[in-house]
Amino acid sequence: MRTYLCLPLFIWTCMFHMVDAIPLQEKANSDLPSKRIAGLPKDGGKMLHRTKRGWMWNQFFLLEEYAGTDTQYVGKLHTDQDKGDGNLKYILTGDGAGSLFVIDENTGDIHAVKKLDREEKSLYILRAKAIDRKTGRQVEPESEFIIKIHDINDNEPKFTKDLYTASVPEMSGVGTSVIQVTATDADDANYGNSAKVVYSILQGQPYFSVDPESGIIKTALPDMSRENREQYQVVIQAKDMGGQMGGLSGTTTVNITLTDVNNNPPRFPQSTYQFNSPESVPLGTHLGRIKANDPDVGENAEMEYSIAEGDGADMFGVITDKDTQEGIITVKQNLDFENKMLYTLRVDASNTHPDPRFLHLGPFKDTAVVKISVEDIDEPPVFSKISYLIEVDEDVKEGTIIGQVTAYDPDAMNNLIKYSVDRHTDMDGIFSIHSENGSIFTLKSLDRESSPWHNITITATEINNSKQSSHVPVFIRILDINDHAPEFAMYYETFVCENAKPGQLIQTVSVMDKDDPPRGHKFFFEPVPEFPLNPNFTIVDNKDNTAGIMTRKDGYSRNKMSTYLLPILIFDNDYPIQSSTGTLTIRVCACDSQGNMQSCTAEALVLSAGLSTGALIAILLCVLILLVLVVLFAALKRQRKKEPLIISKDDVRDNIVTYNDEGGGEEDTQAFDIGTLRNPEAREDSKLRRDVMPETIFQIRRTVPLWENIDVQDFIHRRLKENDSDPSAPPYDSLATYAYEGNDSIAGSLSSLDSLTADCNQDYDYLSDWGPRFKKLADMYGGDDSDRD
Repeated sequence: MRTYLCLPLFIWTCMFHMVDAIPLQEKANSDLPSKRIAGLPKDGGKMLHRTKRGWMWNQFFLLEEYAGTDTQYVGKLHTDQDKGDGNLKYILTGDGAGSLFVIDENTGDIHAVKKLDREEKSLYILRAKAIDRKTGRQVEPESEFIIKIHDINDNEPKFTKDLYTASVPEMSGVGTSVIQVTATDADDANYGNSAKVVYSILQGQPYFSVDPESGIIKTALPDMSRENREQYQVVIQAKDMGGQMGGLSGTTTVNITLTDVNNNPPRFPQSTYQFNSPESVPLGTHLGRIKANDPDVGENAEMEYSIAEGDGADMFGVITDKDTQEGIITVKQNLDFENKMLYTLRVDASNTHPDPRFLHLGPFKDTAVVKISVEDIDEPPVFSKISYLIEVDEDVKEGTIIGQVTAYDPDAMNNLIKYSVDRHTDMDGIFSIHSENGSIFTLKSLDRESSPWHNITITATEINNSKQSSHVPVFIRILDINDHAPEFAMYYETFVCENAKPGQLIQTVSVMDKDDPPRGHKFFFEPVPEFPLNPNFTIVDNKDNTAGIMTRKDGYSRNKMSTYLLPILIFDNDYPIQSSTGTLTIRVCACDSQGNMQSCTAEALVLSAGLSTGALIAILLCVLILLVLVVLFAALKRQRKKEPLIISKDDVRDNIVTYNDEGGGEEDTQAFDIGTLRNPEAREDSKLRRDVMPETIFQIRRTVPLWENIDVQDFIHRRLKENDSDPSAPPYDSLATYAYEGNDSIAGSLSSLDSLTADCNQDYDYLSDWGPRFKKLADMYGGDDSDRD
């Protein structure tokens, strides 16, 4: 007996009954085997007609996932043409024919040889044919049939994702949707409940729930707080068969995160903070940090700090560090321990992005008290001004007080202060200051024209602590005093034409003044009192700090007067009035008809009247030729040589043949006669040379020895001069020895080694008689006692 998971449905075809016998040949050749007609006998009786079916089937059904050991029987094909004699052959074609489905060609039985899966293919369309083995012709037309695969619940539901991620705001109400999960079942949804999926929650209760049909996950508890718990893991199950017993199921995991909302106000961890600050801290210094805690995150935790109105609100400030959400206490104004030692601030911390839904929970800010103690330190002196401006006249006398600076010690000790001038700012030492009262006075005379401004720095230092000092700039402006006389602005090259007419303007002069009067310069021009009326020229004041020089007579002559000197008195209008006399040199020149100068010297006049240009050139060439002849004659005369007496090649002379021989010192008596060095007088006797003929016979005169009172250098110069002028000197190089060191000095020793044994009051006046070389010693030792002290 065979066991099957399901029973196949069979449709058996019915064989038709022959009423009348038809020959086999006719039956085989019939083109319409599906229909047969039974007729009456030929004797004319009435015949009966009947329609017969060839194929008797519809469709076959087969269950999937057959697990038996034998092939699965699908059904049987049979035609009414089959007589059971094996003359017909059944052939199967179409989907899976031969691979999935096979047919017994003799009986028409169809079997499934492999396990089928409806999820892969649920319908197979095949075609069947019945063929006569002898003729190979179809006994029936090809017919098409269907094999349907019936579904079984062999697939569990599967979710579209293995892991879901979702988020929901904290404090959400019950039933707030979080996410929807979806599971699909590969089984046939139209056949039973194999594909009917139901959702349920396996993990995550009581916080979340899931809709069994839609798979939507919702919140199940009200007011869930992110600060208490932020992450949740929910496991959802999808089960087919409508969730009934025996259904297949699948699961998925959903990670749910509670997102933050601003439902928590900032809170200071302590109510009071304490900071200390030296009184000398610069503005903007950070004194300390305070921080309020906010369990929210992101922008919900952002806060802003501020100082409430009250004590210290104008002295201190607070800024918010956006990175750490801390409040930084800063200094806004200079602190003074002597003025106030303690400040009490009220600092508020508030959220910058409050949520209106949670304002009912209370104000979203907190307040803390910050106490700041000011520490006393030793401060440097403080000047009454940040800078001083002093104006002083340039004619002020030396030692005059021109201004005063004041400084004080801001500490409670009120130490004494001394003042000084920073010499780096007054290199010339023009000013000084009284160290006690800060009065500035002059040490030297002032000159506005050389330095109109002096910028010096005054230092104030505590007497008890020199490290505590401060500086202040003092700007000294030198006011002008009319102490300079006006003078010509430039040197004027002035000329007047010989053919000038009276009243012609020949020069306009302007002047300059080093002074700078506040009302500007105003100059006046007049003739000097000694010559109030000049017969040649007139001085015209143009009233614009210039003067014009006008001619006063008709025509000028270079032969009579080539140059005129015109003194001009110039004075200003400031107090005291300063004046000077400027002399204008006016040359008389020859001019053309247009007044253009041609020549101004009297020599040019003479030359133009007597000699032409060609004559002058000839004279110059003659002078030049004479000079050349004189130079050549002198050069030839100097090159004349003396004729020697001895012309023989065997002439033997004493020459220097050894060089760089330093000798052996005074003990070496072989190289030369050292006695000559010790007694220069031995060389006084001049002897005639035998190799040169003397030009004249002269009497050898003996030089007066000067060894006793002559200077060594002077001696050498004299010897050199004598040797150069000696006519008997050979024409070639020779060695002349000047080895005289001089006698002892008539002056005593200037050493101070024996000064202890000598009389202290020595007379050094004789040093002044020794000449300019001993002037320094004479000044040092020749003065009186007070000078030496």
